[in-house]
Amino acid sequence: MNEKGYWYKEYTQGRRFILKILPGESLVNCLKQFILKENVHYAVILSAIGSVKNVRLNDIKSGAKLPITSARLIPHELEGPLELLGLTGNIVPSENDDLDCHLHIMAGKSSGDVVGGHLYDSEVFATCEIVLTELVVEGIERHLSKSGGTPTIFFAEE
Repeated sequence: MNEKGYWYKEYTQGRRFILKILPGESLVNCLKQFILKENVHYAVILSAIGSVKNVRLNDIKSGAKLPITSARLIPHELEGPLELLGLTGNIVPSENDDLDCHLHIMAGKSSGDVVGGHLYDSEVFATCEIVLTELVVEGIERHLSKSGGTPTIFFAEE
C-alpha cells in the first residue's frame, strides 16, 4: 500500500531458525551461506548475542546531508573482542535478485562503552547465536534510492 509519507506491505511468518556461528567465522558470510542453503528470500533478524572481533562498520557523519555518499560516512574498524549486544536487519533480494543483507550492529567494549552502525562484516569471537524469521511476502526488492543515496526497500505497484 502506498500512503502519504509511507509504504507498507503485510506479510506472514514462514520458517523460524536459530543459527549458531562458530568462533573464527565471518558473521556475514555464514549468514549468507545459511540463507542460500535454506532458500530464504525474505527474512528479519529477531535477535543476536555473542561476541565478535575485527568489526567493520560505517556511521553517518554528524550534519551529513542527503544523498548519503561515501564521503558522508565514517568507517570504523574495531579489533575487539566486543560483546555482541544486538544485530538487527533484514534480508531482501536486490533488483537483480542478488542476496542483500542490510545489517546494523550494537556491540559493547570492555570499558562499558557501546558502539554501533551499519555492519559490513565481523569475525565471531566465542559464539554468535542468531534468531531469524523468514517472511512470506512478494513484491519487495532493494533498489538504490536516488534521494537517500543508499539501497532501500521498494514495493511493487499493486
